[in-house]
Amino acid sequence: MSVHTSELSAPAPPGRGAVRAGVALGLLAGCNAMVLLDESMVQIALPGMSQDLGLTPVGLGWVISAYLLAFGGLLLLGGRMGDLLGRRRVFLAGVALFTVAAALRGAATSGDFLIVVRALQGVGSALAAPSALALVLSMFGEGAPRKRAIAVYTAVGAASTAGGLLLAGMLSAVSSWRWVLLLNVPLGLLILLLAPLVVEETRPSRGRFDLPGALMSTLGAVGLVLGLTRAAEHPWTDVTVAGPAAAGVALLAVFIVIERGAQQPIVVLRLFDDRNRIWAYVGTFAVQGALIGTGFLLIQFFPQFAGYSPLLSAVALTPVTAAMISMSGAAVWLERRFGPRKLLLTGAVLLIVSNLWLSRLTPDFGYGEDVLPALLLFGCGMALCVVPSTILATSGLHSDEAGAASSVQNALQTVGASLGLAILVTAGSNASRGAEQALPAGAPAEEAAGHVFMESMSAGFVAGAGLAVAAFLATLFIRPSGAAAARTADS
Repeated sequence: MSVHTSELSAPAPPGRGAVRAGVALGLLAGCNAMVLLDESMVQIALPGMSQDLGLTPVGLGWVISAYLLAFGGLLLLGGRMGDLLGRRRVFLAGVALFTVAAALRGAATSGDFLIVVRALQGVGSALAAPSALALVLSMFGEGAPRKRAIAVYTAVGAASTAGGLLLAGMLSAVSSWRWVLLLNVPLGLLILLLAPLVVEETRPSRGRFDLPGALMSTLGAVGLVLGLTRAAEHPWTDVTVAGPAAAGVALLAVFIVIERGAQQPIVVLRLFDDRNRIWAYVGTFAVQGALIGTGFLLIQFFPQFAGYSPLLSAVALTPVTAAMISMSGAAVWLERRFGPRKLLLTGAVLLIVSNLWLSRLTPDFGYGEDVLPALLLFGCGMALCVVPSTILATSGLHSDEAGAASSVQNALQTVGASLGLAILVTAGSNASRGAEQALPAGAPAEEAAGHVFMESMSAGFVAGAGLAVAAFLATLFIRPSGAAAARTADS
């Protein structure tokens, strides 16, 4: 149950090596931004796709789901591949596949082709994302250097996501959806060009692939993500929701049994020997649901009640990113001073407050007084949750465990976001039905639709606050002694 002494502790290079390490960190953070940004760009491009390619609502759903299923299903395998084959090699392969698929989707001539290349993108993300974080862990030793690197990794991802959304909003207003989908291609090419020059390859671990474990983890994650994705559109009792979700949980249970007896497991079960890491994982899972509301709900609210364009809606959400970037740097100092537990508790409280604040929005809102303060609190809460939880989840690792730890962290974020969205949509749907039943007979259609949407949005933000409460409760089980251990490591 104690934190193990890390074997992943190469110091950050001094002098010219520090510059090279900084460039490498920027490229790895750029990969993180590329993966984070892509889903938002696809959401912006969906209306144009539907019109030009004749996609039905079901087809549009599969444009989203194909990526999520491949990404979520292969994350654990992708992290293990990096440990066994070399993290830079797997990282570059993932970025290359992602970039090629991003270019092909911009030239898609049919919905079926688009769905296939979206699945290929998901495979690329599953290889690149855990290897990118694992490479950051390999480059920077535990303590202050790694904590600063994690903060930079988080902040660059947030900044790039915001900038990309603004650019995507501009392109969607003046050009085709195809140009929106091509935005990630130059970044992917830049990473492929420069990363081999500045990112050192890691020594491959001796071992072999656990094929039964790989199969069970992939099928289990696919089933769980598929069920949760369907839950955003159908009742939880629907066979297309409950069936895949139940099968996914059962297959993941089989996966755990297999891993306990495997000589070379995909996920080293020692990762779960540390109590603080376990509760950091639980907090990470719950926090994702508390984070999903602003992007999903406000991006619908602004156009409907304020007449915002896609670009103006993206601008309206930038305070979240600005606050997150500012607080990410401060979070490293605060974590060293107060420990990760207090930061996580504070961040969860800020997410609770911001979600409840936004749940009280009305159609005649004022942006400066009704929305902006909540968004700033939201961004600060994100930073205070994401930075220390990542530090806790990736501390005390052996040299051959970084990929596995990174893949678990990414998998929890992906599944947590899917579950959070499903919970928010379910809460909103239930509130919508109640609002429709309470409407007086003969109410104007436009007024009725606005009232129903407001009730749905309010319920969604309340559900987000509930998930933040779950993250707060999970954080209570983290040992406060983690702060002392962190300060000792820094010294």
